[in-house]
Amino acid sequence: MPPITGTGDISYRTAGFVCGELLKRAQPLIVLSRFGQQQPIPKNHGNEIKFRGYLPLDNIPKALVEGVTPAASKPTFRDVVSRLQQYGDYIEITDVLSDTIEDPIWVEFSDILGEQSAIMLERVVTNKLLAGTNVFFSGKTGGIQATTRDGVNEPLTLTLQRRVTRALKRQEARTITDVVAASANFSTFSIAPSYVAVCHTDVEADIRNMPGFVPVEKYGSYKPMEGEVGSVENVRYVTTNLMEPWLDAGAAPAGGMEVESNEGACADVYPILYLGKNAFGVTPFAAQRARGAAPVNVMALNPNTPRGGDPLGQRGSLGWKAYRTAEILYDMWMARVEVAVTRL
Repeated sequence: MPPITGTGDISYRTAGFVCGELLKRAQPLIVLSRFGQQQPIPKNHGNEIKFRGYLPLDNIPKALVEGVTPAASKPTFRDVVSRLQQYGDYIEITDVLSDTIEDPIWVEFSDILGEQSAIMLERVVTNKLLAGTNVFFSGKTGGIQATTRDGVNEPLTLTLQRRVTRALKRQEARTITDVVAASANFSTFSIAPSYVAVCHTDVEADIRNMPGFVPVEKYGSYKPMEGEVGSVENVRYVTTNLMEPWLDAGAAPAGGMEVESNEGACADVYPILYLGKNAFGVTPFAAQRARGAAPVNVMALNPNTPRGGDPLGQRGSLGWKAYRTAEILYDMWMARVEVAVTRL
């Protein structure tokens, strides 16, 4: 059974089914969170969580002297502490609704609550990562490269992607080699070493127009990720509608170029997050077996059951609550690229 608790007064068999349906609906919507360092929530350790990383050892050549034991190196670590926040919601189910409706309401409501929980918790991560300070901008005005959001007026290009990956490599950002699978229980699967870029679905057409684009259907033995559209050189692109644009935040389009604009004058600006391994940390949506507390709790109460405040049993409910947090661990191992998109 999925790692969910809090069954209220419905049977454990029903609870397991409802919990499974909620997670099944939620997991495909969890995109960005799958590429971070997963840190399970420890049981009974307060409302803070610690992400730990070790700094590189001194690599200046250390010559050895015959018969002399050299001094040992001491690993240095850095901790990033993040505060857990609880999120949740519920749907009220009346006795009349339960008694008269023909639809299987527990299944239907677990579906929409699963979708809501995924989107809400994914937004927590997205908002944290969009606040990063390593930023690139597309476009030029008067021949001058854009250096702020209000100067963005061109779509993504291969040259811009190469600027980003060059900067990541210069900072020794490692490529991602495994990602969290979209399943109810925590698991990972391996991918070919690459950087991963997460963007809005509106950017897909410009990605496909980049020289050297390889669609997922031509990967052969490589397994595509959920939401992946393809790759360009050593970057794999994954899309989600949660990477929302800043409407009309850019500049007027360059001469002869048509880009999406909400009001028609200035370009809508779309963020793309390019990620290296361990660039950020996040609490997992699915529980790791025998590690930490269950991240999501489903709470279910049947109507027609008298309880405090409801002596006639006129109300029941189905809801969820979860703890969530995310933090940027190494700002220079990820980059936010702000682009316009071609009008179709």
